[in-house]
Order: sequence, then structure tokens, then C-alpha cells
Amino acid sequence: MCGIVGIFDLQGGRQIDRNLLHRMNESQFHRGPVEGDLHLEPGLAFGHRRLSIIALEAGLQPLFNEDHTLALVFNGEIYNFRELRAELQGLGHVFRTPSDSETIVHAYEQWGEDCVNHLRGMFAFAIWDRPNQTLFLARDRLGIKPMHYALLPDGMFAFGSELKSLLTLPNLAREIDPLAVEEYFAYGYVPEPRTIFTGAKKLLPGHTLTLRVGKPVPASKQYWDVPFTAHAAMSEREMEAQLVERLREAVSSHLISDVPLGAFLSGGVDSSAVVAMMAGVSEGPVNTCSIAFNDPAFDESDYARQVAERYGTTHQCETVDKDDYGLVDTLAALYDEPYADSSAIPTYRVCQLARKRVTVALSGDGGDENFAGYRRHRMAMGENRVRSLLPLALRKPVFGVLGAVYPKADWAPRMFRAKTTFEALARDLTEGYFHGVSNTNDRLRSQLFSASFKTRLQGYRAVEVMRGYAANAPTDDPLSLVQYLDMKTYLPGDILTKVDRASMAHALEVRVPLLDHQFVEWVSGLPSNSKLRNGEGKHVFKKALQPFLGDDILYRKKQGFSIPLAAWLRGPLADTMRRAVLNPVLLDTGIFNPDFLKQMVDEHQSGAKDHGMTLWSVLMFDAFLRTNGASGAAAQASAAPVLATA
Repeated sequence: MCGIVGIFDLQGGRQIDRNLLHRMNESQFHRGPVEGDLHLEPGLAFGHRRLSIIALEAGLQPLFNEDHTLALVFNGEIYNFRELRAELQGLGHVFRTPSDSETIVHAYEQWGEDCVNHLRGMFAFAIWDRPNQTLFLARDRLGIKPMHYALLPDGMFAFGSELKSLLTLPNLAREIDPLAVEEYFAYGYVPEPRTIFTGAKKLLPGHTLTLRVGKPVPASKQYWDVPFTAHAAMSEREMEAQLVERLREAVSSHLISDVPLGAFLSGGVDSSAVVAMMAGVSEGPVNTCSIAFNDPAFDESDYARQVAERYGTTHQCETVDKDDYGLVDTLAALYDEPYADSSAIPTYRVCQLARKRVTVALSGDGGDENFAGYRRHRMAMGENRVRSLLPLALRKPVFGVLGAVYPKADWAPRMFRAKTTFEALARDLTEGYFHGVSNTNDRLRSQLFSASFKTRLQGYRAVEVMRGYAANAPTDDPLSLVQYLDMKTYLPGDILTKVDRASMAHALEVRVPLLDHQFVEWVSGLPSNSKLRNGEGKHVFKKALQPFLGDDILYRKKQGFSIPLAAWLRGPLADTMRRAVLNPVLLDTGIFNPDFLKQMVDEHQSGAKDHGMTLWSVLMFDAFLRTNGASGAAAQASAAPVLATA
């Protein structure tokens, strides 16, 4: 696990400033505090910070092939490196180190750009192919590891694991992208491939990018997608047996390590399943860790303790204050761009705790995306069943009018919020799902943004991110479609970003066996009614795990890493929130309607309405501006094209 950076001269042959490369590399020191190195030659510069996990004495990068014609910088882990090594040795390749990194170099020698299809793991890497004057970038299939890049005005191309590495470059365009702002306030993060700045992008998951001297930067190329290819018919018992076998294999493949290894254990289904499988294949007790909250309403630690006791793990639990809101500026510095998932706070703390004992931790992330475990999946399918009774041409005018005239009732129980229901029924599945996951809905964003900013948006709406994916989805099954949308947006943009930055801030590697691509491919082919049945998500997953976990773990109400946002913004963060919405830096961006900002704060703090998610998004946007030195002038300087490109 590492941090990587690089600069490539698209014109070819120019010398690159070593001091500049050093600053880029050291900006990510936390990702690899063990050691670092730089490599420079005419037209190319690589930097690497290393957190040693495998081959502790032999993994220094940049790493070269035998004749030094290829150079690699790599962040991640290749879980099938031993099998690949044997295959490549059989084809005549000579290895100098026992590291997983070297398998990538020889795989590229053997298969060229197709090398990515031979790799099983989480990765972001760059290969300099000197004979062909080519730079090859790749990112893993699900987006577990990050890759940011920028084309600079002088014809240099730069990349880095985190956006902060690019922000050290003096000639990076730092104008705030209006479309990214629209997307951020809708989703709570900036989805790939965009970043908050017009001058930088993220490489999409499952994509590669090949650059050549003297050629323009091409579009990235997709090499993998979630297939959703149906399996041959099998009984439920066969399905459950195969699921356990494949889950056990995926977990086992993720246990390769030369440093202490453990697991997060929240007491939820997914992390408990991972720990149960680890216990079955590990020689000694599994190291597990969890955090407890001092408020029983937010505490799941008793469930984690039950699983730890059942499997005899070496368990570590620490209690944190539910009002642990002092990390706002810390998180803004970690994420480099606006990021509004408040569960980043407990995630930061559990990574901090885990690092006291282990260097590698397995997590249960990906279970909800694989097995339709989110409440919004159930709601989306319920709405879709009603939609299917009437054609869109009839639904849109009838329910659209009802939604427009019916009074809004945020205070009422959801079943009585008819306005929201009417509006949902007037939409198609993609737009309905987008509305269901939005932190700030279309109507609120329209009020939140200033008139001048809405003009600069040129009619662009964040739903276009999902529409783009839906148009190319490999499935027309409604449940599979919303799962696919999550895997393309929420999973890489929110969940995996959260865990990567929080863990690497503590020099901790987190692995996600439920997102092993072979496991994801197999699960995607299961019928939808095996995942969501009778309003219960994860149906087949829970049935398969019954021999391993009790019903009080499998069938309890889903809780997650929730924190009391609404209460914070009415209580201990009330003054902070008021200062943020009146902050000249925030107002000078020209993005916001100051009168509506103040109205939201007044309504929320009086208890008249719950604007918690939107206000938290504003608070984190303000923290981003302050922490990253973004100015109002930068925010107003650019109007980006309407549609994103890869």
C-alpha cells in the first residue's frame, strides 16, 4: 500500500524539476511512511511512498524490469501474484524480488495493456514504457484505489494517488468546476471522473489510460464492468453453498501479508461474515476492532462483542463520544475536495484504533451493493412496482401536477409525505433513484444556488451522472440497475474514498474481500429475488450465513455508522454553522443564495425543518474552501462543458 506520483512530458525529452516531484511525493507521506524514492529521466519522473506489506525488504519503487526499459509505480495489492509469478516464469520471465509489484511489470511485458485482465486485487499504477515512449495508467475494477491526473498548460501530464499531490503544482488550473458543485450537493461527494477543480480528473474504475509522446491525451478505455450475466438455474441450497464457498475463497485470498493483519468488526452482517470466514481459515485468533459510542442509540458494540466471543477473536473496542465533531477541518484536509459523508468521522476513529495493533485490516464494505442491502433499494423497488401500473406518459403529467400542488410535510412520518410520493411516481426509475439518494434534492438545490451560478450551470443537473451509467448498463432488471448505479457512483465516490483516505491517514491498509471482482461477478449473476425478497435485503446472503451467525446479527435492524447530525447543528455546532454561512469566503464564491442559506439555518435550528444533510454539506464545503485555500475568484472563474468525459 503506497502513494504514487508522476510527471510525463507529452512533448518528450524535457527535464523535470526534482524539487517539484519531491513536493508532490511528500504531500502523500502518510500513505507510505516507511520509505520513499524518486526516479527522473528526460521526459519522465516517478515518485513513490511505501507502506510495506509484502516482501518488506524488496519492494522499493520505482521498480524496473531486467533491462530497465520499463518502470513501475504501484499502489495496492495483487492477491494472485504467486500464481501469476509461476505463470510468467514458465513463459521465460526472470524475477529479482519476491514482491507482488514485480508481477505487474512482467505481466505488462508479456501482455501489454491487457495485463490488467490478469490481475486480481486492488490497484492503481503507472508504467513507463521507454522503447515505445508510452505512459500506461490503470485503476482496479471497482475503484478501491484512487488515481488523479491533470494535463498542465505546458504540455506536462501529472498524476497522483490523492488530489493533494496535484495541488502542489503551481500551474494546475484550480478553478472550481460548477458542474462538480452541482454534483457534490446532490450526492455528497464529487463522482468520477470529475474533481472539484476544472484542471484535474479521476481515472474511472475499471479503466486504463495510455499516453504517448507527441500524441494528444486520449479518452480512458474501459477494460471491465459488472456483468450481471445470469447463472444456470440452481436450487436455493446450491446457491447458498456456492456463496459460502466463494466468500471463504475471496476472504482467504485477501489474507496474504508479511505484517500484522486483522478486521473491522461493527457487529453488522457484512463485517461479521468476513470475520467468520477469517476465523475458519486462520491458524490463530483473528485480531478484530470496533468502536463504541457513549450513547446507546448509536452503539453497536454489543453485537460486535457477540461475534468476537463466538469466534474467539482478539478483540479491541474503544468508546468515543457521539459528539465527536472536532474533525471537520481534519477531514477537509484528508479528502482535498468537498466530502459530506458524516460517517467519515467514526471511520477515521476506527482506522486510528485498528492501527494500534495491525497494519492491514479487512472490512465488510461492498455487501450492501452486492446483495441489495440498503433501505433505498427496497424503496426504489416499491416505487417501481407502482410506476409499472401506469405508463410514464400518463404518470408524469398526473403525479407531476399532484406533486407540485400538494403541501410539503417533512415533519410527518414518511408514509404521510404524499408530496414526496407523488413526485417520485412522476419520475422514471433512474431519476427516482437519484432523487432517493440525493443529499439535497433538485428543489432545494435550486433555492440554495444563486441566480448567477444557475446560469453558469447551463441547465446541467447531477442526475445526468446516473443517466449516463444507466444508458450503458449491462442489465435491464430494475433491482440490478439500481445496484449497478450504486457500484458506479456511491461505492467508488463515497464508500471507497472514505475508507481509503481515513485508513491511509493512519498508514493502515484496508482490504475489501466482498469487492473481490470474481466474487462480485458471480453475485451479480444471482437472480434479483434472491437478494431482495419480501422487503428483506441480502436474503440469500443471510440464509447462507445462518450456520455462522445468529439471527440477532443477521436480522436485526440495520444501523450503520450513524451520527446525530441534526442535533449537532442545533446544539454544539450551531454557532459554527452560522459562522460558516456568513463566511465571506463562502459567500464570495457567488455559488450560494445567502438569504436562503440563512433561512435554512433558522428553520433547522428552530426545529421547524430538518436541513441537517444540506447544512452539513455546506459546512464541509466551507471547510474545503478554508483548508485548501480555494478562493471566491477561483470558484467564479470557470464554466465547464455541460457533459463530463472520461
